[in-house]
Amino acid sequence: MSASASSPAAPSAKPSAKSPAGPVGWLYDNPYLLLILTMAMWGGHSVVSRLAVGEISPATLTCLRWLIVCSFMLTLSWRGLREHWPVLRPRLGYFALMGPLGFTSYNMLLYWSAHTTTAINISIINAAMPAMIFAGAFFAFRQRVLPLQWLGLLVSIAGVVITAAKGDPATLLSLSVNQGDILILIATILYAGYSVLLRKRPAVPSPVFFTMLALTAAVASVAVLGVEVAAGGFFWPTWKGWLALAFVAVFPSLLSQIFFIRAVELIGPGRAGLFTNLMPLFGAGFAMLFIGEVLSPYHVVALVLVIGGILLAELRRR
Repeated sequence: MSASASSPAAPSAKPSAKSPAGPVGWLYDNPYLLLILTMAMWGGHSVVSRLAVGEISPATLTCLRWLIVCSFMLTLSWRGLREHWPVLRPRLGYFALMGPLGFTSYNMLLYWSAHTTTAINISIINAAMPAMIFAGAFFAFRQRVLPLQWLGLLVSIAGVVITAAKGDPATLLSLSVNQGDILILIATILYAGYSVLLRKRPAVPSPVFFTMLALTAAVASVAVLGVEVAAGGFFWPTWKGWLALAFVAVFPSLLSQIFFIRAVELIGPGRAGLFTNLMPLFGAGFAMLFIGEVLSPYHVVALVLVIGGILLAELRRR
């Protein structure tokens, strides 16, 4: 399915890659299923980030996850990298920005935020991403956004504000918002910028493109780990830390990123970004199921608003 004319940031060029045959090919060409699976992985990531606190340091988790992904992707895409190097070489500056912006920075801020906020809050605040993607695409590329889409984005933002304020407007007025909520909000802004800039991706197959992003993210992560070691924040992971690393390396780091890049390729970053509003449902559900977090009434209101926002924004005028 190609992006519609009203999509805020549809890719200007799509890599001509043949889809695999069979069920894998069907999944690869189904943007909505790809996005739902991606949001489930990202929702689970919020929970694992909380479980990883005290089990593995933030920079260690960030660095090792991308080194693992690079090892796998280089084995898979080495021939493709060589074949498409003439296209990739002029865009090395683009990759040097995108990997640290979308992967390294987001991951570090997520893991830091998990020390002082809940997995439910992380998931709901992440739902502000569609608003930021739409706004970024509008201001950067002057792409048209329908009135219902703007309304849906405002409704979603209202849900995020309610979450940050814990249902009490006085919390915002007193500037007593949780530090972890601020960190994950900054992380969400950075990932939204990454999503908007996917419009400018070079016309190479998705595995090759993702390999380049993972390489630059890994280089940046090594530098961040060096800072953590120098600051005395490094410690050897526990067995739970290694399990957390295994999860984030396979699902949020590898599969979800490939799925999200492919979905953006099919329907554009604006429409794909809207599906991040599903992440709070998965994140809240997993948080209650696996770590016993409590869903407060204001969380329910916020979830209704963010999911209502995606429904409004997905409506099209006939």
